[in-house]
Amino acid sequence: MAKVLYASGSVAAPCGEMGAASAAAAALAESVAMGGGYRGKSSFPAGRMAVSDRQPLPRSLKAAAVAQMNGNLTIGKAMRWWEKGTQPNMREVQSAQDLADTLLNAGDKLVVVDFFSPGCGGCRALHPKIAQFAERNPEVLFLQVNYEQHKSMCYSLHVHVLPFFRFYRGAQGRVSSFSCTNATIKKFKDALAKHSPDRCSLGPARGLEESELMALASNRDLEFTYGGDKPTLVPIAKAIKMEAAAAGAGGPWLPLPQAAAQQYLNQGSQNSLTPSGR
Repeated sequence: MAKVLYASGSVAAPCGEMGAASAAAAALAESVAMGGGYRGKSSFPAGRMAVSDRQPLPRSLKAAAVAQMNGNLTIGKAMRWWEKGTQPNMREVQSAQDLADTLLNAGDKLVVVDFFSPGCGGCRALHPKIAQFAERNPEVLFLQVNYEQHKSMCYSLHVHVLPFFRFYRGAQGRVSSFSCTNATIKKFKDALAKHSPDRCSLGPARGLEESELMALASNRDLEFTYGGDKPTLVPIAKAIKMEAAAAGAGGPWLPLPQAAAQQYLNQGSQNSLTPSGR
């Protein structure tokens, strides 16, 4: 015999002969707890279910609960206008150091620096066309500088009008600087056509002007380190020896004719022996 427990007692049934009604009663008895309401196992496959006889929550608490649930939902951030249509060769500058390092590491690649402001109507109207130029010229790097986030840096770089563009190319450094709008977009087209063709530039990338680097380094609002070595004057005799040694080692410099080299060497030796004041 097996017993089926109810909340009020028990019912005896033959072992192995429990009917459908008895089985349902047994399942219900397993879920029922003593006292008002019940809390226990559920027959639903999803897991446990709790039912309470408590009073419903007031409306104010319901509103707070709904607000908390909505706050936990992940809602995608709306894309800002200067982020729309961006290409793989377009990116936003994060700091003055980022701008200087990117220009120095660009090699012979043309770099277009686009200074803009989120509240600038001309910048917003021009942005789709700049994105199209970037798509058509994947070999050109387009850097975006947000004026609102980098006002101090723009001040050091003497950028006082928007939209504003500066073009940098290899060892030449800055090759073009101008402001334009949709009405004067030809300026941008002409500069891009003039400075984007493939060519070989001798020497490392120059990047920002030295005066600009010094201005950024002296700006206390910026975390900027001017790590470049300042050019130093080298005596002419030493310079000729360095060029000759570089040429012998397969360097880029061509040796001077022997007669001219000897002349400059002698001149350098005489100059080095000349006392000051004579």
